[in-house]
Amino acid sequence: MELRMIKLVYFKMRALAEAPQMLMCSSGVEYKYLMSWDHFDDQWINVKANVPFKQLPILELDNGTQIGQSVAMLNYIEAIAGLTIPDPEKAAEASAVLQSSQELFAPLNPTVNFAVGEDFKAKRDAMRSDLESRFSDLERYLNKHDGKYFVDDTPRAAEFACFHHLDLSKKLDPKLLDGFPRLMKFVEDIQSIKKVSEYMEKRPELIDVGVEPKLVIDGTAHPTGVNRT
Repeated sequence: MELRMIKLVYFKMRALAEAPQMLMCSSGVEYKYLMSWDHFDDQWINVKANVPFKQLPILELDNGTQIGQSVAMLNYIEAIAGLTIPDPEKAAEASAVLQSSQELFAPLNPTVNFAVGEDFKAKRDAMRSDLESRFSDLERYLNKHDGKYFVDDTPRAAEFACFHHLDLSKKLDPKLLDGFPRLMKFVEDIQSIKKVSEYMEKRPELIDVGVEPKLVIDGTAHPTGVNRT
């Protein structure tokens, strides 16, 4: 399949664009990351109605095709990168992990990226038991197989989606994963992938979580959100 130049369009936050970027970086798929206002040359409120499912992120191909929904985006990247799992049973297992990982999005991602003060603390404390339950499920799934990851030794969409949420959970509590040694090893294995570690070193730093969340972009701290600053 001939690869097309891919644009990944999103906002100022560390959320649903992370797994697609790690998957593309690790598999050598070239892409360009664009903020919504730079890509559409307009405020999000003015273009939202014309975007698939009225939400971001999206992948936009050079022929104008726009792919919405995070799982669909990740599946597309796997397909063009030659990472599709041929065994239907293993593919189904990987799909289950991917869907389970994506279910961690709320309230984890909105809380880390936007909640402040007592609201942040209340949401953090309220989600702790559910996160620990989900982490237990993922740890048990990892222990089912002898490979490094969920079905074998190749990181795919499921791995990067899971990793993103585990990584982000550290912004709630750096010790949240301490009771899950297999997940901690999984995080280390993902971080040890050279192209992934390079991406993580270069990506905007998320600072002041729970106080006044910001992304440091090109040396300047910008408040998280959907508007140009």
